[in-house]
Amino acid sequence: MIDFKTKITEELGKVVDIDKKELESYIEIPKDTKNGDYSFPCFKLAKELKKAPPVIANEIKEKISLEGTGIEKVEVVGGFLNFFVDKEILAKEVLNEVASKEEYGRAKIGEGRNIVIDYSAPNIAKPFHIGHLRSTVIGGALSNIYKFLGYNVTGINHIGDYGTQFGKLIEGYKLWGDEYDIDKNPIDELTKIYIRINNLCKEDEKVLEACRDNFKKLEEGDPYCTELWEKFKAVSLKEFQRVYDMLGSKFESWNGEAFYSDKMPEVIELLEKSGKLVESQGAKIVDLTDVGIDTPCIIIKSNGSSTYATRDLAAILYRARTYDFEKALYVTSYEQVLHFKQVFATAKYLGLDEKYIKGLKHVPFGMVLLPTGKMSTREGTSIKLEDLLNEAIERAKEVIEQKNPDLEDKDETAKKVGVGAVIFNDLSNNRVKDEVFDWDTILNFQGETGPYIQYTYVRIKSVLDKAGEIPNVKDVNVEKLADKYSQEILKLIYNFENILVQVTEKEEPSILSRYLIDLAKAYSSFYNENKIMVDDKEVKDARVYLSYAAAKVLKEGTKLLGMEMPNKM
Repeated sequence: MIDFKTKITEELGKVVDIDKKELESYIEIPKDTKNGDYSFPCFKLAKELKKAPPVIANEIKEKISLEGTGIEKVEVVGGFLNFFVDKEILAKEVLNEVASKEEYGRAKIGEGRNIVIDYSAPNIAKPFHIGHLRSTVIGGALSNIYKFLGYNVTGINHIGDYGTQFGKLIEGYKLWGDEYDIDKNPIDELTKIYIRINNLCKEDEKVLEACRDNFKKLEEGDPYCTELWEKFKAVSLKEFQRVYDMLGSKFESWNGEAFYSDKMPEVIELLEKSGKLVESQGAKIVDLTDVGIDTPCIIIKSNGSSTYATRDLAAILYRARTYDFEKALYVTSYEQVLHFKQVFATAKYLGLDEKYIKGLKHVPFGMVLLPTGKMSTREGTSIKLEDLLNEAIERAKEVIEQKNPDLEDKDETAKKVGVGAVIFNDLSNNRVKDEVFDWDTILNFQGETGPYIQYTYVRIKSVLDKAGEIPNVKDVNVEKLADKYSQEILKLIYNFENILVQVTEKEEPSILSRYLIDLAKAYSSFYNENKIMVDDKEVKDARVYLSYAAAKVLKEGTKLLGMEMPNKM
């Protein structure tokens, strides 16, 4: 397709003496289409040229050529140059591209570039609760989008299978294991043990010390502790997989914290060689005050056991050597912002190439909150993600029963709508915002929700079914798509790949979610204002093909978010 922004930049570059990349960064997309499709503000040139911005804008307008750019006209408004894309050229470019690509928007931008994404990472022997939902779906969407743009992506599920909590669980199992049926209902029973031992630890410091000692034994390979740990891990992963199957989540690596246990000695050795590892109150730490971080990075606790930081540093070493990453993304809650600042600052002393250090990036997100506040496994106030997804499916089925009781494959449609609603709700707002879980909002077919986008897609499918066939793109008369409703859809479809690039620049899937809402709304306006099944064949074919193009992008976009589209609702 013609890159209109690049064409405008090239023409401006012939008149304005500014670096091409900088020049392109000045070009904006006006919010009001009355001000064109692209706009170039001349205010930044005023100081250098010592002229008023409107004068500069008019001078540039007189000098630039529009031939071969796909731009129909240029207007000066104040200090802005407003560029209007030729409607027929836009329609032809977009529809031909849709016709030529099975997966519209797929690109090779990332070819030969490696991305590592660390996400989901539930804790062994604890419920896979809705607090893990955000990491799972944000990381999954980023993984899908990077792959779609041609990057070589390794999605890593860094399972929480190590740490003091396992010392606690082992101690609880020693004390009360016979009271709980682990084999019949593993996660729930292990959770009960964990809550019980955690409460006892608060009351008795000696029990807490015994728990810490258990973890140290586990690190040293104690047979009894290792056997229990392996059992807890096996039953947990089996439970987790059911949830991943419901969400459609897939990972290239399941290397959890324990995988790095034999790789930590090298981290300690490298930090000692760097001279940064020092003793403090019996522990070994890296002092980071010289880089503006007041809290030290603890590498070895006073009892000799390792920390999250030690294992994360070992993981950085391993991932740099194994995957040669350009970016290593860590999708976790904003509660871990300090942790990753410490880890990334400490990683500089591991002797790695600077490119790996630059590629480390924390992708924080807000919490999932209940109306009553924050969840806690320790306090027993978490909601299992599997239960939540099943409830979403049941609620979706109830809505379908009310709206379309004769629908075939109600169960399958309810699953797509229910799970899709949960995923979209999570990805529809900026990731750093806390999310309060509200069923009335999530499953609303009229609001800015997943079901609304799915309903729009189903409506388009119905239009295409009535049409009987998709016309050949060569037979589409693009002159029939000059109205503002058709043009709005065409402009949005044209911008699809750019939206995906923006997601990767900001690690922000909500950019795509908002785009899909805009496209669904634009189609609804088009549908309400333009009759599609008309006698004029040229008008009908043009509108049917535009509908086909919109459906294709809606389906592709939601798939990248991790959703599935129903054919009927």
